[in-house]
Amino acid sequence: MGWNFADIYEYIAQAIPDAACQIHGERTISWAQFDDRTNALGHELLAAGLCHQSKVVCYLYNGVEYLETYTAAFKVGMVPVNTNYRYGPEEVLYLFDNADAEAVVFHLSFAPLIEKIRDRLPLVKRWIAVVDCDAAIPDWAIEYEAVVSPAVTADDARPERAVGPWGRSGDDILMLYTGGTTGMPKGVMWRQDDLFQVLGRGGNPLFGLTPLESAEVAGTRLTQAGPRVMPGCPLMHGTGQFTALMSLSFGGAVVCLPSRTFSPSEMFATVERHSVNSLIIVGDAFAKPMLAEFQKSDGQWTLPSLQMIISSGVMWSQESKVGLSEFLPTTMLVDSYGSSEAVGMGQSVSGAGRAETTAKFTLGDRVKVFTDDGVSVTPGSELTGFVAIGGFIPLGYYKDEEKSAKTFRTIDGVRYSIPGDFAMVNADGSLHLLGRGSQCINTGGEKVFTEEVEEALKLHSSVRDAVCVGIPDERFGEVICAVVEPVEAGTQADLAVLSAHVKETLAAYKAPRLLVTVSTIGRAPNGKVDYKTLKAVAREALGR
Repeated sequence: MGWNFADIYEYIAQAIPDAACQIHGERTISWAQFDDRTNALGHELLAAGLCHQSKVVCYLYNGVEYLETYTAAFKVGMVPVNTNYRYGPEEVLYLFDNADAEAVVFHLSFAPLIEKIRDRLPLVKRWIAVVDCDAAIPDWAIEYEAVVSPAVTADDARPERAVGPWGRSGDDILMLYTGGTTGMPKGVMWRQDDLFQVLGRGGNPLFGLTPLESAEVAGTRLTQAGPRVMPGCPLMHGTGQFTALMSLSFGGAVVCLPSRTFSPSEMFATVERHSVNSLIIVGDAFAKPMLAEFQKSDGQWTLPSLQMIISSGVMWSQESKVGLSEFLPTTMLVDSYGSSEAVGMGQSVSGAGRAETTAKFTLGDRVKVFTDDGVSVTPGSELTGFVAIGGFIPLGYYKDEEKSAKTFRTIDGVRYSIPGDFAMVNADGSLHLLGRGSQCINTGGEKVFTEEVEEALKLHSSVRDAVCVGIPDERFGEVICAVVEPVEAGTQADLAVLSAHVKETLAAYKAPRLLVTVSTIGRAPNGKVDYKTLKAVAREALGR
């Protein structure tokens, strides 16, 4: 039947019932409580009339309710679905409607937005509100805690094990909605078996854990609680979500930051307070503020429990890795290369005295780089190709055969996920990532991958963040425009200085010819940027 997360978590709850499973602020949920609460929520979903593979939407901030909702859906054979809490009403409506949502677990603060769209979502049978304030619950919703923590009965009975009449299967789906900056979001359909396999099948060599042979072993191998992991990024994105699901399969605890805005000092204090072993971030959007906190704290933070920092989602600069290693000499820095559609494409590991260069990765054993005509790129050939990963990959995009056909392709009889990244293969077989083809700028017949230039710009001391966009040009077709957020607010970036800086490491034609200074790039919590909007900002500022 394949791997199902719910089976694994149940065996772990039996083995270490009193150990911490989730920690959020002052709240600690034990494994036994986690099992009871997810059983209760699973029974509520069944009572609401949801069926096999009905969609259960999470519209939540980070907190214990997020992974409880996912696990309850796993238990009763339903499909958990994420939602970007930064979306506006029409985007949320699109996602709920596109996903065929039948139950929505939402934070009460989103009730006013939901009120605007609820009458256009006739499929939703149950609205369940997570409450952490004094606001009244609308009459169309029920309270989350009343569902998962019902009044104790006279005989102190625990909720029955939740499972639907259709049972559980590795074919049951987790759906991860991604995108939204270059079009409406699309739901990536992961079979639980494929996702569990690609996440290491419950094994992690860095923690001395071998892959599981059966779900039962997940409990029998445990003599104590596993490592504590903290997603510094939102659970609504794949980086935080997948890492958290994997961490629970070790019998560990997932620790969430108490606040909803990122504070490096709060992060470090939480790591120290709860002895966090592994920290999940998204590139320099987290790493640079963390480094600044270390530099100004005068030795306040040592973080002795922290064994590794894992970054995924965007490029992590060598400069930031070097800086962090100075303050965390015994902590491994793992730069994981992947996407919502392609997990495990590559990684680089840095530590004290050795920081891997930006965008250089050791290729995963299921990864290939192909030229446009389907020929495998030879290491050291200096040819550019698209990155493809085979093996355990998604089924496709939900209700979108056209996009699925473009991303999930068969080459030489092997089915690959091709998320759109382009790269070169170094002579040693490692990958030099160039960027997404969708953001490629054609200037005078030369292709320039924007992320490569952006990373060079961000290494300049005056630049906090940068994005490159293509601006129409009569002579070159397009020219590169750098949109720069300076380190010092209110100052103007200098085109000549930054262009010369880029030319020190990249070909001259890759240096920006135009520049626009902005107060903020406006990155989302997953590190992504809205290139379309920034291009419009640049064109307006330049009068082009």
